[in-house]
Amino acid sequence: MQFFRRFSPLHAFRDLRFFLSQREPRDLGFLVAAMAVTGFFVYAFMRNDIPPEPYQPNIIYFKNYAANRTDAQIKAQQEIDKVEQDQRIAAQKAREEKLRSQFKTVDDAMSKWGL
Repeated sequence: MQFFRRFSPLHAFRDLRFFLSQREPRDLGFLVAAMAVTGFFVYAFMRNDIPPEPYQPNIIYFKNYAANRTDAQIKAQQEIDKVEQDQRIAAQKAREEKLRSQFKTVDDAMSKWGL
């Protein structure tokens, strides 16, 4: 208990009360506002209800083609793969266009308000 010989909680409380009694009421209001904002952010970071997204590895598989394929076989496979690639590109462009239209709607609303 050597610590309490040099530091008394009672004296610290009295000193704090004396300090706060010398302040103006607006200073105490700002003190309470600063403590509330800080407390809110501490609470928000500690709460953290959003679970992290599970890790999804991006695995790319490839076909092991024979080395002795003919040019006709290669071009035929490229035609088949081109159809799938075009579908993927079209789906990606549709997603981008949908997202772009959502942003445009928000931008138009903000422009209407003058922001």
